[in-house]
Amino acid sequence: MTTVEQKLTDMRTEYGKTLIEIGKENPNVVVLGADTTDSLKTAAFGKEFPNRFFNVGIAEADLVSVAAGLAIEGKVAFASTYAIFVPGRVVDQIRNAIAYPSRGDKMGLNVKLVVSHGGLTVGADGGSHQQIEDIAIIRAIPNMKVLIPADTVTVNNLTWIISQKYGPFYMRMARSKTPIVHEDSQEFEIGKGITLVDGSDCTIASCGITVNMALEAAESLKQEGISCRVIDIFSIKPIDIDLLEKAARETGAIITCEEHNIMGGMGSAVAEVVSEHYPVPIKRIGVQDMFGESCRDKEIPLLLEKHGISSINIAKSVKAIRSKK
Repeated sequence: MTTVEQKLTDMRTEYGKTLIEIGKENPNVVVLGADTTDSLKTAAFGKEFPNRFFNVGIAEADLVSVAAGLAIEGKVAFASTYAIFVPGRVVDQIRNAIAYPSRGDKMGLNVKLVVSHGGLTVGADGGSHQQIEDIAIIRAIPNMKVLIPADTVTVNNLTWIISQKYGPFYMRMARSKTPIVHEDSQEFEIGKGITLVDGSDCTIASCGITVNMALEAAESLKQEGISCRVIDIFSIKPIDIDLLEKAARETGAIITCEEHNIMGGMGSAVAEVVSEHYPVPIKRIGVQDMFGESCRDKEIPLLLEKHGISSINIAKSVKAIRSKK
């Protein structure tokens, strides 16, 4: 795969539409919100299935706890709000009400935490609402699985998959519209990454909105004779150990890029795998252990660039790391 048409689509709209499709097939699916159901596009599910939709108000601890109770009664509970609130305000409930309870070989409860407004691209709400710690928080909790979709194709596929797989999941969507990077025919599997572009000089591992940046960087480097492998690490926990070890062996260096603090994020997860299985030079691109700041929507690219989250910085980092191989 080389390039895909840059069509901008909205993850939240796709999520809401997919929930209705799933709800028609599975009467045990219930959806919960915390006064953000219009923004998360889940209100449409409530109109379609009013008896399976619960808006608990601005009470995120209740959102998670009620979802846990519904799951105990055999429901597949999708609970959604903004990432700064879940997990931001409810780590205790996520840990002790969803991830900890286990019965037999069923680890955790069947609750799907699907959030929006992750990372820096929240815009004017600023640093207090820009969730850049969630990957680190959630992946440290036993039994929790962490997914970061790159586009609406991924959102559709992963929402279907987690509705059919038992256990607690956390999936973070972007607020801004994003380009399509995957073909409709792309297959997704929890715990497996996707190689979008093959290459031999360096690997670029990315997730979420940075996948498109990685593709742009690889294309620009190709014009300079540098061959980059691009991997979409949409499944951060569990992570694709085999794919990362293969990339390390065959390309000798890895750049990671994410819309998250470099502490504990996808880059840290990749570094953990590579350091244990086949150590190679790694450079992590992301928020450099600082808070974000307010910006207008049109200024979001400038904010990302300030933190080095750009195709230009990815390409620059690839050139720098090759000298360390």
